[in-house]
Amino acid sequence: MIRVAVADDQALVRSGFAVLLRSADGIDVVGEASNGAEAVELVQREHPDVVLMDIRMPEMDGLEATRRITADAATESTRVLILTTFDLDEYVFDALRAGASGFLLKDTLPDDLLAAVRVVAEGEALLAPKVTRRLIEQFAAQTPAPTGSKSCPGLETLTDREREVLSAVARGRSNAELAEDLFMSHATAKTHVSRLLTKLDARDRAQLVVLAYEFGVVTPGSS
Repeated sequence: MIRVAVADDQALVRSGFAVLLRSADGIDVVGEASNGAEAVELVQREHPDVVLMDIRMPEMDGLEATRRITADAATESTRVLILTTFDLDEYVFDALRAGASGFLLKDTLPDDLLAAVRVVAEGEALLAPKVTRRLIEQFAAQTPAPTGSKSCPGLETLTDREREVLSAVARGRSNAELAEDLFMSHATAKTHVSRLLTKLDARDRAQLVVLAYEFGVVTPGSS
């Protein structure tokens, strides 16, 4: 059973998501929150597998709530799935940097939302959709270029092949797409991603994307 919490300041939106989630097999809604502070408290109390987190909320926004949840050893295993009205919300890339596992538009189809919750609960990240790739490119371009004094622990241990895989992941490629692009089996692609997560001490694919851009493995707009 996947345990989910919903955080949104609009009661109608929040209850709508909760009803949808409760109607699905294998998903249980453990609580609702109307702002970021309540969301943090809810996660600390219930330890859900996934939180659907709105970004723009009163008292404490979803960005700060995400940062607190993922930085706390007691709640870091909870996956945060950002909900936003706009596909290029200015805060989304910061949310990924803070530890979110991906994002969804609020007008996402019900079946897609349920699928997203299951994907994130399994430790994957929602980085494949075209709109996400565009967002990553736009906001990564605002990230300062890495300097010689800035290094990522584990980056120097990557093989050439692993750096290729990391570059592909940073552009939003799924395991299936990795396998096709780099001429390897699906299982091998999955193994490479798992090794990257371990070597770079990353939570999930979303964090691999952030690391790849921040430390210059890829640059915005590169092919």
